[in-house]
Amino acid sequence: MTGWIMVKYEWLDAFCLAKKGVSKDYQPDWQATRYKIGDKMFAMVGGDREGKPIITVKLEPDFSSFLRQNFSDIVPGYYMNKEHWSSLYLGGSVPDDILREMLDRAYLLVLGGFSAKKRKEILE
Repeated sequence: MTGWIMVKYEWLDAFCLAKKGVSKDYQPDWQATRYKIGDKMFAMVGGDREGKPIITVKLEPDFSSFLRQNFSDIVPGYYMNKEHWSSLYLGGSVPDDILREMLDRAYLLVLGGFSAKKRKEILE
């Protein structure tokens, strides 16, 4: 990511990693940092075809649709399932609180996909 974008979103990494059970790794083939709960990804920071920095987040389809209608910098997930993933251009003008809500919802959506027993283990 370019310098000013890293400064603008300096909170992003710590925000994701503060959530229980979250880890991150770097996927060299994709040139992207992935945030995961166990082996399930909920967010990924990388670039689009032109190298513009994006974060791609797993969301409920209705919420994704709402965001895309209201923010031109939020588009269908880059290289992901377009119904369940949305990408946000980090150089755009989407407010931080919207990105935080996207990340919170993505985390809860993926966490909800685990069994009750596994969720309990993750949250303890």
